Amino acid sequence: MIPKSGNRFLEKIMLKQTSHPGLRAPGTKRGRRAVPSRKRGREGWGPATLSARLGGHVTLEAHADGDIVACFDGHSVGLGKFSAGAADRAQGLRMGLPLGSFASDRRSIDKEVHRLVRRLARHGLLEYRLGRSPDGEDQVVIEPQLPDYWPRTPPLGDADVLVLSRFAYMRRRGNEMVLESPRAGALFKICDPKIATALAVLSTPQQIKRLRRQDGFPGVELLALLVDCQILFKIDPARDSGLRPAEGNDDLVLWDFHDLLFHARSTEGRHANPMGGVYPYAGVMAPLPAVRPRWPGKKIDLRKFSAAPPPYPPPQAGEGKGGGSPAAKLLRERHSTRSFDDRRPITLAELSRFLDGTARVQSRFSSRLDLGDGGPVVAYAVRPYPSGGGSYELELYLAVDKCEGLARGFYHYDAGGHALVPIGVRAHELEALLTGAAYAMAAPAAPQILITIAARFGRISWKYSSIAYALILKDVGVLIQTLYLMATDMGLGGCAIGSANIDLFAKMTGIEFHVEGPVGQFALGRGTAEAARPPVSGSPPRRR
Repeated sequence: MIPKSGNRFLEKIMLKQTSHPGLRAPGTKRGRRAVPSRKRGREGWGPATLSARLGGHVTLEAHADGDIVACFDGHSVGLGKFSAGAADRAQGLRMGLPLGSFASDRRSIDKEVHRLVRRLARHGLLEYRLGRSPDGEDQVVIEPQLPDYWPRTPPLGDADVLVLSRFAYMRRRGNEMVLESPRAGALFKICDPKIATALAVLSTPQQIKRLRRQDGFPGVELLALLVDCQILFKIDPARDSGLRPAEGNDDLVLWDFHDLLFHARSTEGRHANPMGGVYPYAGVMAPLPAVRPRWPGKKIDLRKFSAAPPPYPPPQAGEGKGGGSPAAKLLRERHSTRSFDDRRPITLAELSRFLDGTARVQSRFSSRLDLGDGGPVVAYAVRPYPSGGGSYELELYLAVDKCEGLARGFYHYDAGGHALVPIGVRAHELEALLTGAAYAMAAPAAPQILITIAARFGRISWKYSSIAYALILKDVGVLIQTLYLMATDMGLGGCAIGSANIDLFAKMTGIEFHVEGPVGQFALGRGTAEAARPPVSGSPPRRR
């Protein structure tokens, strides 16, 4: 099941105007005034200033009781109570409020503004501009991709050597040029073409002292922001043996560029793009037909063969008339269940049988690779479903809301020992995981158990080049069908979920998103009587 709405973080949506005269967005364009003619040096007029400003369609309302509220698309978020002086300073957030103007926290009003700006940042309602002057043109606009992003500028010296990450890329977005990376917490909109040209030089390692002497030097401030986002990284030419191993640990070395980009951009948590079933082309073109039109030529009708009695054993007592393949029966009865009967939750015994039949390790063996002059010994652990190259890189994590005999919490399934191991997580993280699943299914409540399918990426990318992530997704599809069939066989309900939040999972487990992370989810529980009923003849079929 694919979520039916867009990304709720930083959506590009029209937002309502406020009637408060002090905080209303002015009608002038921001950061686009002509720059006065003036002789500049290689670094412009001086250091660039980093400022915070409201997203283009966000407004603030200041109420008489001191409450400040952020408004967008008919929604609002309370930011707390602030003094009249802080509300007046907040007007600067429309054009851009320099971060240095309130960073000291020496005055009480600076502390208030700092608190307000931080709260706006946590809700994804800010962007950041880098420019030589407050009223000049933007050089770069930083758009957060993570809800907890805050711009930082680590110290850089003239002797430092920088190079672009192999995961960084620049592309056209509409009429804009953006620089981004699946590892970055923010996207950089490049407003000055000279900066794009200067950054291209960093495809090979460059010493900052040498960069300063070049025309169009973008400034140390921007370089530091890019280092903070891992779009640039430092190297030691005397010690580093190659750029790929110098950029990160062994887990990162195993990733190909296109695989990490696909993983980060096709899941929730590390980008701010609309996501899921938002029908972006509904007004552009008609939907494709449900069944492909026939190819021309004479067809071979298979229906008469399907109608013939199958070569299966006769039906046993209780099977009903006709017998037939038990596997075919399960396939036809399989359907998605989104409503669960919380008065009769799934039991721990049922969950144990479910996991035993779908994911438990069945056997183990080892094999030495034949690489000509000898190779390493590789261990294998076979499970009930097929896996590319016998890798079995998938792990199951269970968010339990209601299960008779099992406490609410977050667990890892130890497939080798057939055991559940509790993982300590914050209550709000568990709630966010379960609520997100209900939202994605368009369900009235959270599932009784949410199974997150995570991949140990290095298990498969150690062997396969270019196709590693594609193989993982194929394995996910096979496992999800296995989960569906077992749930159907046991009289339980299940529903595949098409998205997962990789940043939330990383926070809950403490594992970096590129080491092990979600690639699928499956809701499990005892379905309601209505959800368990087969479709009535002649009625529209249930959504799959």
